[in-house]
Amino acid sequence: MTILTLAGSPSQRSRSSALLRHASRRLQGLGFKTHELGLHDIPAEDLIEGRYAGAAAASLRARVHAASAVLIATPVYKASFAGGLKAVLDLLDEKALIGKVVLPIATGGSPAHLLALEYSLKPVLSALGARHILAGVYATDKEVTYDEDGQARIDELVRLRLDEGVDRLAEHVRPHAPAVDLGQLALQARFSV
Repeated sequence: MTILTLAGSPSQRSRSSALLRHASRRLQGLGFKTHELGLHDIPAEDLIEGRYAGAAAASLRARVHAASAVLIATPVYKASFAGGLKAVLDLLDEKALIGKVVLPIATGGSPAHLLALEYSLKPVLSALGARHILAGVYATDKEVTYDEDGQARIDELVRLRLDEGVDRLAEHVRPHAPAVDLGQLALQARFSV
């Protein structure tokens, strides 16, 4: 079972990507295989020109198709998610997120941008067929910082919310074991001797 993490920040050292990396490590600890994809994995010309027929777009669509779930992280600029992320999402098929569990993650300068998840990102995800969009995780710039060594520091409450979101995603994605009929199991054991 593969989970795709999609980084929508143009910066390699972004706060939203730090949250995404934390989520990915937690998923790996829960036994999931994760694959990361970001803006830097798609040529800028393909994004700007919307090269839907290009090799990078085909690879993107294949990776999304193969994933059971998608975590999408973005910075919020001017009350909306990143334009680079929108360019990536525009390269997907119209219903690329059908059957996928999606966890949106965002960071912004202040709590005032929290609703960007609800009013700008979630409608685009719904247009791509996502019907199971989990409650998003939002953090301000003060809640995700970098120290002198370049290590991300995530506020404890944000980390707890993110861990809860990741755990919810894992519950929805992990195949549930069929219920075991203990009486039937005992009969099978008795007659198999």
